[in-house]
Amino acid sequence: MDKSPSFSPIALSVVIPVYNEAENLLALGDALWEALSTLNDTWEVILVDDGSQDDSFVHLRRLHERDARFRVVRFRRNFGQSAAFAAGFAYARGEVVITMDADLQNDPRDIPLLLSTLREGDYDVVSGWRVHRQDPWIRRFPSRVANWLISRATGVHLHDYGCSLKAYRAEVVKNVHLYGELHRFIPALASWMGIRLKEVPVQHHPRLHGKSKYNLTRVTRVLLDLLTVTFLLSYSARPMQIFGRVGLYSGLIGFLIALYLTTLKLFTGASLMRRPLLFLAILLIIVGMQFITIGLLGEMIVRTYYEAQGKPIYVVRETLD
Repeated sequence: MDKSPSFSPIALSVVIPVYNEAENLLALGDALWEALSTLNDTWEVILVDDGSQDDSFVHLRRLHERDARFRVVRFRRNFGQSAAFAAGFAYARGEVVITMDADLQNDPRDIPLLLSTLREGDYDVVSGWRVHRQDPWIRRFPSRVANWLISRATGVHLHDYGCSLKAYRAEVVKNVHLYGELHRFIPALASWMGIRLKEVPVQHHPRLHGKSKYNLTRVTRVLLDLLTVTFLLSYSARPMQIFGRVGLYSGLIGFLIALYLTTLKLFTGASLMRRPLLFLAILLIIVGMQFITIGLLGEMIVRTYYEAQGKPIYVVRETLD
């Protein structure tokens, strides 16, 4: 994984993934500059070009040339939003990191609100809540269902996991390792640290230019990622607790069925040939042994978890720094 050069820390980093947003970037830059210039803090904006196929990089270069505090990281190809956030976090120098989308639906004027809430309330994460979300119902309804499921499964309750506008203390994002599409679960993934979390209403605007990158196929991705996150939060450091438990239940049920059939044979002389229950008992016992074995193997390899493999999830082509 490419590492950012060593810099003196600053107060605030704004991390924004960019993918085919050429029509929005100059207006986004103006809005960011206007909002951030009102702060009495040092700041930077890290724009991660996630392999855009339009003129996004041309406009990103223009923003950087206009103000060097707009730093650009350009991927060689499209690696996905999680990889873009991960790169932004790696390059961020800020004591506070704010994330947002590049489509102008998030409002940069909400950044001071997130920042003041984080500092004054001594929170670790402040998450935006799009109370009046300006998206079609076909996107809002699945999102509400997903938010409910994620909150119940992870124990980290948020109304709006899908809102990219969030503020984090740097130590939070620096200790969360992203891959796949886990960016929407950062608050849940960080919950093992014992973070203090606050959700605040933020503005949301309809998309005026470009096409949305979201569709209904993301619903299945969210559900599968939710299973991953639930496992990581509960069992990643102790896989035997899940595989061993399934194995014990399976083996116990198989043993009880086998004990019943043995008793039946001893006291009634009943034939056990061609009895489906006999095959079921054998199957459950074997499956139980396999799950326990998987749990033991999981315990042995848990230290080689994904982030310890050193395999990069993005490749940087160039930086404007």
